[in-house]
Amino acid sequence: MRRKTLSLALAATTVATTAVALTVIPQVSVATPDTSAATPETVRWGPCSEKADSPHKDASSRKADSPREADSPREADSPRKADSPRKGASSRLECSTLKVPLDYRDPDGRQIEIAISRLASEKPSQRRGVLLTNPGGPGITGLGYPAVLAASKLPQKVLDSYDVIGFDPRGVGRSTPVTCDLTPEQRNRGNLPPYAHTAADVARAAGNARTIAGQCATSRTAWMLPHTTTANTARDMDRIRAALGEQTLSYLGGSYGSYLGAVYTTLFPGRGDRIVLDSNLGPGGYDVTAMRSLARGMEDRFPDFAAFAAAHPEYGLGATPEQVTAKFFELAKRLEAKPVRGIDGTLFRGLTFDRLYSDASMPLVAEMWQALDKDRPLPPDTPPSMENMENFMAARFYVTCGDSRWPETVREYQRDVAVDRLRYPMLGGSAASIGPCAFWPDERVEPPVRIGDRGPSNVLMVQNERDPGTPLAGAEKLRRAFGKRATMVTADQGGHGVYPFGPNTCANDAVTAFLTTGQRPVRDLACAAEPDNLPSRRS
Repeated sequence: MRRKTLSLALAATTVATTAVALTVIPQVSVATPDTSAATPETVRWGPCSEKADSPHKDASSRKADSPREADSPREADSPRKADSPRKGASSRLECSTLKVPLDYRDPDGRQIEIAISRLASEKPSQRRGVLLTNPGGPGITGLGYPAVLAASKLPQKVLDSYDVIGFDPRGVGRSTPVTCDLTPEQRNRGNLPPYAHTAADVARAAGNARTIAGQCATSRTAWMLPHTTTANTARDMDRIRAALGEQTLSYLGGSYGSYLGAVYTTLFPGRGDRIVLDSNLGPGGYDVTAMRSLARGMEDRFPDFAAFAAAHPEYGLGATPEQVTAKFFELAKRLEAKPVRGIDGTLFRGLTFDRLYSDASMPLVAEMWQALDKDRPLPPDTPPSMENMENFMAARFYVTCGDSRWPETVREYQRDVAVDRLRYPMLGGSAASIGPCAFWPDERVEPPVRIGDRGPSNVLMVQNERDPGTPLAGAEKLRRAFGKRATMVTADQGGHGVYPFGPNTCANDAVTAFLTTGQRPVRDLACAAEPDNLPSRRS
């Protein structure tokens, strides 16, 4: 999938895409701004063309070691042979655009474009509707995601049952994009504040945060700032449904896409068919609580890596999980005092976190530690290039800062850091520290959507027990908020992303059954670990 550093992981939250960067064919119009219109005009599909110099190539076309680099685990976690139709998925992908209101309070006012894609079912007699997808983010392009799913492990019977639909959310990629005019230095610094050991460290980080917030608020796309929110993206999704001539839509979204799906089925409870939410944020979405929870996610997930490294003495990182854990803190302290090959303590923590999104990346983490320990050449693409990530980072700021209010005083972040640095020492000093949302403009067009239990019982949540990016604790809060609307399947495994990239057959089969038959487990289901997939057994 894609590749990004922790700061990107924190700047994204994904399942993103191995698909090619795509050029949209701008050929669609929608009859009226009313998404419930009975006879919306039909989308006119055209070919999706590759564009090698796409500014979003890094965010949409590179393999990811982690879902926040990809917001979905790598297909390498559980390889399978692809048949010819799957190999041809990219060539079968069709694209278009449609117009949507910038501000849904003024549906006839200024319009923006949303880029959409379709991988049509090749079995019209078996087709039951559309499956709208989102790979995570916010800020991640999803236009190529249907082809990614088809080329990896999405079961053929799911592909036969649906036209799989992708889209670039408002502000992102081929849709009307946003910017914060981030400099190369700001992009390379990423969104993760330096690890704060003291209150003074937090105060120093506030300067960079304030500067970026000011750039976003004065950029050439600042007119989009109050309207680039999850709620409006959900409304755009309903416009897509209407433009496709569908009474309802099914949905598959991971990471941040879980929150987007939760908001959609809350705003439009009667228009959702089968809703699958994977790797779930809490009911507040990507708010300050979710940001701080990344430190908890690191602590939940790290024991898997410690067991892996201890089982592979060739890396020289420790003979026991405890020794590997001690090595983490030793390297972090050493790199804070003296960076090695451009990697300081904060980036070391971030890269380690980011690459624990996928079991397949554990050897890369171990190789990176080994290289830093001995001052040897780093593994390729360490750290990944941030050169083409401006839109990704900017869109993330627009959504996360615009969706909810964040603490506004440096003192509050200093208190949070003091707590989390002790509670979750691996990452707490960064994840709880101050970012641009603390200085975001006050204008909010509406409060956050409150996720609740009103609506049909048509939501299936799937969740890894040891997910670093969206920890189980947040998923459990969302499950409680949904009440009778949802059933949750948990898998005893680590990493970010369950379906369809993860190796747990129990969890995967539950999702496939729901999408193809409508049947969910009668109650919440706990899927046991599958021994052949344990990280310590991987070579």
